Amino acid sequence: MDKGQASRRRLLDAAAVEFAAHGIAGARVDRVSADAKVSKAQMYAYYGSKEALFDAVLSDQVEGILDAAPLTPDDLPGYAVRLYDAYLAHPQLVRLATWARLERTPAGYLFTEADESPKIQAITRAQDSGHIDPTLPAADVHSMVIAMAMTWSPAGLTYAATTADPGADHDRRRTSLALAVRRAFRP
Repeated sequence: MDKGQASRRRLLDAAAVEFAAHGIAGARVDRVSADAKVSKAQMYAYYGSKEALFDAVLSDQVEGILDAAPLTPDDLPGYAVRLYDAYLAHPQLVRLATWARLERTPAGYLFTEADESPKIQAITRAQDSGHIDPTLPAADVHSMVIAMAMTWSPAGLTYAATTADPGADHDRRRTSLALAVRRAFRP
């Protein structure tokens, strides 16, 4: 990793913490710059604005979840459980997405267009091979699985799981989630 890439990485990491804690409006570029040990001028040269830095952070966090929770076409329940674990390990993504919804008015697909997403394409292949109900649009299946996996996330309305919860509770949730996804989307 060259010096510029290392600076960008430090900025993304520091900004993720700042934005997750304070949102877009409350985040302070002075703190991000100081924590990343990168000048504000360099930060603006890389990202242009605080809003563009937020967008880069959110995109980076989503990419991290994509890497942490691979979708295998024949194992949608396993994907849901991997998402649960990823949200548990990386609650910043959920907080960042919540801030984006609070401080902006999002509409439509928030990231990659659904038909272009490798995960949507994987679901379509699983539908074609008989693993997932083919009568449901693949993008809707993906959205519902994500929502189901977020049931216990910091954005959940009934309970926010943390790594401090007993292991037996996490095991119970994983089992329940996998079973619900299997039942909901089987052909």
